[in-house]
Amino acid sequence: MTTVAAIHTATPMIEPTKELFAEHLPGVRLINIVDDSLIQDVIRNNKVTPGVKKRLISYYYAAIDAGADIIFNTCSSVGETAIAARVFLPVPVVKIDDEMARQAVKFSNRIGVLATLTTTLGPTCRLVESMAIEAGISVKIKEGLAEGAFQAVISGNKDLHDQLIMKRALEIAADVDVIVLAQGSMARMEQALSAATGKRVLSSPLYGVLSVAQKIKEISKG
Repeated sequence: MTTVAAIHTATPMIEPTKELFAEHLPGVRLINIVDDSLIQDVIRNNKVTPGVKKRLISYYYAAIDAGADIIFNTCSSVGETAIAARVFLPVPVVKIDDEMARQAVKFSNRIGVLATLTTTLGPTCRLVESMAIEAGISVKIKEGLAEGAFQAVISGNKDLHDQLIMKRALEIAADVDVIVLAQGSMARMEQALSAATGKRVLSSPLYGVLSVAQKIKEISKG
């Protein structure tokens, strides 16, 4: 049985990840490792600090010690650390948002990136740009920060979280053809945002889990 370790920096992603694995990868053993102090430290310092990087990588190795065949990184704020770790870890690291960004640049060169944290906005914009370079195209990115939304959902106020995201999405919609949701915790807003803005809206969790499924197939083929 394949074992996948999902590394979380915030609790809202745990249940959606379990649900998606149950639906799309029922035969996979899923381990969830969560440390919400990681994202708290990123927010407080407005960057991924050396200490956060060290702790995150220690969780990757803990996952390997627990038998993980694949590591699933679910936090976009620390995604660039996950990319760096691919060079030296003995198992593949699948990032939740890679395929989402890849699909966005295939769809249009006018892309909105909607985030609830500045620490996720920057890495996601850079990820979209890197996927555009990979595809050999140029893109225009419109940034949209829904300030206060992340704090709202962490404190349990989902309604405020949703209202703030909706407001910001409507503000950037006229300048874009597709909107990328930078955090997995925003995924449940995908359909509502698409209906309200008339734009294609992409979220990362399903794309991420399907990327894990693809990686499992690649491994099984040797």
